[in-house]
Parts: sequence; structure tokens; C-alpha cells
Amino acid sequence: MLRAAEPALTRSELISELAASSPHLRQEDVELIVTTIFDQITAALARGERVELRGFGAFTVKQRSARIGRNPGTGEVVAVGEKTMPFFKAGKEMRDRLNRGGMKPNRAATTAPAQAGGA
Repeated sequence: MLRAAEPALTRSELISELAASSPHLRQEDVELIVTTIFDQITAALARGERVELRGFGAFTVKQRSARIGRNPGTGEVVAVGEKTMPFFKAGKEMRDRLNRGGMKPNRAATTAPAQAGGA
């Protein structure tokens, strides 16, 4: 699970990195491509369709039934309506890559043990 202190790749950073790695494309063209892809995925999910990107993963929608919840501040019982939630399941290729060390460790994880050992 992502924590607030961990870095995240934003949409604008993704566009900048893709533009830098594809010098034959203008930044505006890369932005249009990324926006179009995200819009098409969102539209397909809104129609209830499954979006599968081989090697990456699959996007689906799941229905969450209406239920009775509780306000954590007051303890008051509240009705929570039915919701349609997006769901992503990573593909085998992505899981394998992440599990064999394909991710770079974040800065906090690499400095914390050194600080603990030196104290």
C-alpha cells in the first residue's frame, strides 16, 4: 500500500518522461496520447467493460452493495449506498518483474537501516 511519504509518478511526470524518451514526438502529442488512452480506459469501464493490457494487468468494475456503516467520529449508524468501484489486477509479467527486484528501493527504505545500525 502506498504511504504519503513514498514518491508517486504523476500524470504530468509520466508525460514528461515519455516525451523525453521519444524525442521525435512533441510534448503536446505525448499529452494527447496519454489523455486519449486514459479516456478510452475510463469510457470502457463506464460501459461495464473489462480492459486487459497483456503483460500489464486488467481493469474491471465491481459492484459494492448498499450496506449499513458507522460514522467513526460519532458512532452514528449511516446508510452507505451501492457503488461501482474500479478494480485493477496486475498481470503475471508485472508481478514477476516486481518480485524479482524490478523496482528501485525508495530513499527512506535504503537510509533507515543505516541510521538504525549507527545509533
